[in-house]
Amino acid sequence: MHPPLTKRVAAEALGTFFLLAAVVGSGIMAERLANGNNALALLANTVATGAALVALIISFARVSGAHFNPAVTLSFALRREFPWREVPLYLLAQSGGAIAGVIAANLMFGLPAVFLSNHARTGMAQLFSEFIATFGLLSVIFGASRSTVAVVAVAVGAYISAAYWFTASTSFANPAVTVARSLSDTFAGIRPVDAPAFILAQLAGAIAATMLFGWLTPRQDQSN
Repeated sequence: MHPPLTKRVAAEALGTFFLLAAVVGSGIMAERLANGNNALALLANTVATGAALVALIISFARVSGAHFNPAVTLSFALRREFPWREVPLYLLAQSGGAIAGVIAANLMFGLPAVFLSNHARTGMAQLFSEFIATFGLLSVIFGASRSTVAVVAVAVGAYISAAYWFTASTSFANPAVTVARSLSDTFAGIRPVDAPAFILAQLAGAIAATMLFGWLTPRQDQSN
């Protein structure tokens, strides 16, 4: 039996809060300590993000499903594995949690609560990267979903860690993350003007993965 909706929504908000606090906070710390070495800063940001994802998915999966990502919620709804009537509340929780997480990260490092990013992320290569990153993320989630929560958590954390390095965009793969990261002019930021195109690419990747896995693993096979 699922926990009450209020608890599931709260878990989504809290999990996404800590995810963004980890992404942006580790980016700020990495940038300060790396002395201009961007590769080292990205490595530190990667390790922190991947580790946080594993911990948060294991912690919240049995409460809310640990989506922490509007693309994931919408994909499960498209597969009829998540009720459409609950989608708006999940999206609001994820977006609110993400924004609060960025604000917390900014404040922890003595920065303004909100200051818009000037980090340009434009061009077809970046957008194609976000399509691939999100397509891959949903593929890993759908493919691993028959396993235990721990396996899914490790698979997702490992995939995002890898995608930080094999995509030109460093794998946002999450509309809520994209919006929230535009509110911090730090290592992990993105200009607000670049965010809408990123989100469209992410949604396209999620839809493509959902369609593919609707054929590879049809819903009626989930219980076999």
